[in-house]
Amino acid sequence: MSVWRARGMPALLTTTVAGFSGFAVLLPVAPLWAVRGGADEAGSGLVNGVLLLFTVLTQLFVPGLLRRFGWGPVLATGLVLMGLPALAHLASDALAPTLVLSAVRGVGFGVLTVTGSAAVAELVDPARRGAAVGAYGLAIAGPQVVLLPLGPWVAEHVSYAVVFALGALPLLGTVPALALGRVLATRADTDAEGVAHARSATDPAAGSSAGEAAAAGPTTGGLGRSGRSSTRATTIVLLRPMTLLLGVTIAGGAVLTFTPQMLPGELAVALALALMGATAAVSRWRMGAIADRLGAERFLWPLVLVTVASMVLLALAVDRGSTPLFLVSAALLGIAYGGLQNLTLVVAFAAVDRTRYGLASAVWNVGFDLGTGLGSVLVGALAVRLDFPGALLVTAALALVTLPLAVRRPRSGAPRRS
Repeated sequence: MSVWRARGMPALLTTTVAGFSGFAVLLPVAPLWAVRGGADEAGSGLVNGVLLLFTVLTQLFVPGLLRRFGWGPVLATGLVLMGLPALAHLASDALAPTLVLSAVRGVGFGVLTVTGSAAVAELVDPARRGAAVGAYGLAIAGPQVVLLPLGPWVAEHVSYAVVFALGALPLLGTVPALALGRVLATRADTDAEGVAHARSATDPAAGSSAGEAAAAGPTTGGLGRSGRSSTRATTIVLLRPMTLLLGVTIAGGAVLTFTPQMLPGELAVALALALMGATAAVSRWRMGAIADRLGAERFLWPLVLVTVASMVLLALAVDRGSTPLFLVSAALLGIAYGGLQNLTLVVAFAAVDRTRYGLASAVWNVGFDLGTGLGSVLVGALAVRLDFPGALLVTAALALVTLPLAVRRPRSGAPRRS
């Protein structure tokens, strides 16, 4: 059976498309709304900064929320926290309420990102996980390819109200989110019963303990008997894929944020962002099936080098004022940007056992959003002192620093299986 039709995957993909559609359309428009209300460049920059800050802070707590409240209620609540504030933006374009609503949307987005990627690992066998991560990645990237460049145009030429209505699309994801929660709860109960039955066949006391553990709630992100020390050790293992992800998301965040300032003309900017988004979407989708057949590790270092090369070429394009070279470089960056997102998530799940999928998802998502935010802040600060070509070369150097982590594989060798 195709991973697209695996039990629970249609609900997950529908939820993901709804959630990320609302996120993507508001990402460039919410700062414009603040500018319309009188905010300066610094104030408008805070809008997405606050969004990502609260996203990262929330991601750290999602595994615990899943254990306590379950998949469906947590995910549905996250979608509501994304959708309702989008409509509330219409009440005021002043900076203060815009920042508050961005913070609330950030909380919802933090829930969506961690639960979504963790659910992929729960729904599909490890042998097909790369393909499943690819399908999930396409559900994320597809709305961004269309809505990121389209949102500002609709806001300026049609109506901000239309954009904010599109920003409420996450509300439509609450129904499939609850359906997904039921599937995951059933899987957890079935697995727990199987473990309890197997153990009770040889040790009745062990079977009873397994049943009690199952009754405690979802396993995703659980601390287990080893407690906090085990969680700390697992987090250290996950720092490798997270750091590799940081290298490419810093570069991607810089290009997504500053392309309008580096490239003249609305059409050229839209084309550059669309090219990067399209190649990222295809790379993130197709890289999963390739990784399932050939392994994820062997593709890490080539994509790190692609990241470095693309940023050097982008710096050259900006310095020479070459739009064609900028477009080619943006498309090249998209290949690395999408491919490394897929591969680092696959590597993260392979490094932990099933009870740690929630933690792996949280750490990976922190790396993604932290890198995106750093790319914006760091390149903005460096551009003031060095200019944009110099700032882009610094991001190329930062990506190059991660190359040893891509070349050096973990000592354990084979990935763990669930």
